[in-house]
This record gives sequence, C-alpha cells and structure tokens, in this order.
Amino acid sequence: MMPDKTRNNMRIRARVFSLVAAALALGLLGVDDAVAQFDASTREVTKRGTTAADFLSIPVGARATGMGHAISASIADPTAIYWNVAGLAELPGGTFTADYAQWLADIDFAFVAVAVPSSFGTIGIGITSMSVPEMEVTTELEQEGTGELFDASSMAIAFSYARALTDRFSIGGSVKVVNERIWNSTASGVAFDVGTMFTTPFSGIRLGASISNFGSKLKIGGDELLVVVDIDPNAEGNNESNRALLKTDEFDMPLSMRIGLAGEVFQTEQYRLTVAVDALNPNNSEQYVNVGAELGFLGDLIMVRGGYSELFLDDNVRSLTLGAGLRYRFAPLNFAFDYAYEKQEFFTDVNRFTLSVQF
Repeated sequence: MMPDKTRNNMRIRARVFSLVAAALALGLLGVDDAVAQFDASTREVTKRGTTAADFLSIPVGARATGMGHAISASIADPTAIYWNVAGLAELPGGTFTADYAQWLADIDFAFVAVAVPSSFGTIGIGITSMSVPEMEVTTELEQEGTGELFDASSMAIAFSYARALTDRFSIGGSVKVVNERIWNSTASGVAFDVGTMFTTPFSGIRLGASISNFGSKLKIGGDELLVVVDIDPNAEGNNESNRALLKTDEFDMPLSMRIGLAGEVFQTEQYRLTVAVDALNPNNSEQYVNVGAELGFLGDLIMVRGGYSELFLDDNVRSLTLGAGLRYRFAPLNFAFDYAYEKQEFFTDVNRFTLSVQF
C-alpha cells in the first residue's frame, strides 16, 4: 500500500503537469495566432512607391485618357511617343500636340510634341513637364516654417523614330533624357522606349505592344545633401563642424510593359465604334487592365469616349474616364480639340485638355 502522503504528492504533480500542458497549449495557440497576424500584416510586400521619376507614369493626351488609357493599339498622333512610339508611323502628316492637366494637389502637368513623317520614317520629339507650386521650408525645430521657399519639377525630353516595315507592321523607339529637381538637388538619367503595332487579317483588329522607361537608375545629389555634423557628440574639444555629404540610394525608373488590342465593332461613312483593351505589367505595381471605347459621329467630326482604368488592381486610384473630341478642317490645317475627365479615388478628379494641329 502506498502511503497517503505519497498519493497526495503524485496528485499535486499531476495537477501541475496538467496546468503546464494547458498553458503550453494556450501559448502555442497564441503563437499560431500571432504568426498568422504577422504573416498577414508585416510580411506582405508590394511594389508600390519603389521607383523614381513616377511622373513618367502619368498618362498624356485627352483621347487616350477618355478611353481609359486603353490606347496602345490604336494611337496615331504625337502622344504615341508616350503610349506606343510605333503609332507615329500611322501619322498622315506633320502634327503638333499640346496637352495640359492640373494634376493632383495643384500640380501642373503638360506634354508637347511634334512629329513629321518622311520618306525614311517618322521623326518626333516630345517634352513632358511637371511642376509643383512653391512651398515653405519646414524643419524639425521650425515646424511652422523657416521663411524660405522651395519648389520641385520634373522633365523628360524624348527623341523618337518610327517606321512602317510593311502595310501591316510598324516599329519605333525613343531615347529619353529624364531629370528631377527639388530645390537645389537633382537626379538625371537616360531611358529607352520601344513599341510595335500590327494590323491582323481578322476584321482589321490591331495589336500593339510597348516597353517604356527601360534605363539607368536615378540618384539624387546637390547642395542640400551637404550637412554639418559632429562625428562624436559625446566627446569634448573635437571639431563640431565637420562637413559631410549624405549618401542617397539609387532607384529604378517606372518600367512598364503594355500589350493592347483594338478594333471597330462597326464602321460606316458616318459612324464608327472602336473598342480597346490594354494589359499592363509595371515594375512599381501589380498587373492590371484598362478598357475603353470611342464612338465617332459624322465621319469622326465629333467623338464621344468612355473607359475604365486599373481593373483587377487592389487599391486602384483611377477608375472611370469620360471624354469628347471635335475635329475641324480649316485648310490647309486640321484642328483637333479633345477633353477628358478622370475620376480619382483619393484626390480631386482630373480634367485634361489637348489641342492638335495637323499641317
């Protein structure tokens, strides 16, 4: 027979083991919950905000914007320098285009381009410009402002060439010089675009493909990076006014691959309906799709457009687009005026105006 004292000790140990096992089980469950929460909240990595010169991703042209940016297979004006440079080969004559939009937060955005066809292909030049209004300098110690003002701007100049190799296939390319500036600091680089356009034998359906902004990394430098530092603030008697130059990281440009389809649902001498779809794979976002349509009246004298941008993209910032256009011939010039409205998710909606003159 086992003594009562021994039995009591064994019961106590059994209870302790049970409590420890229960605590371990609860702890493991808590760890599992914590790991699951960690996986859901902190291990999710996106490509947003990982590139420099993001102004190169701002769309240009009211016609393209009105069609939801689904334009790479049907572009045929100087804004092709942005969308698909192969489209320059479709120009019937020399054309000048000017585009303006008051972008987000009162930022001015403009694009001007001219393209001229010749016997050896079409040559074009396009300038993209973005400028930020002056703002007051603030610091950690002077959060209400120092009294100084600063501004920022971005610019890209593209030199483009396109040629129709056959009556169905054209190809083109661009070289771009890119510059970004904030106050007295700048970053510069070179980028390349390439595009193709093919008219299929199936009811005139067109296929467009382009790669944009393949180039060097951008690294900012300038006077604002020169600072005064005390290398060892805990030491007395050392030089407290050492001059140092801050080292900044390099960032890729917003590389993007675009593939599009476009075709006419019906077309007569008086009326035309074109539908288009573009699929994009950028390096600073997930993949998404743009869709759009354009309805022409009276032989394309008047056009109405609509589209939707960034389909299948989580947290998309663009969505519905609407637009209209007017064509008028005043010999020997052809004028085109286009307007587009673009809905924004978090900022003021964007209105865009484009004027083109064919000479």
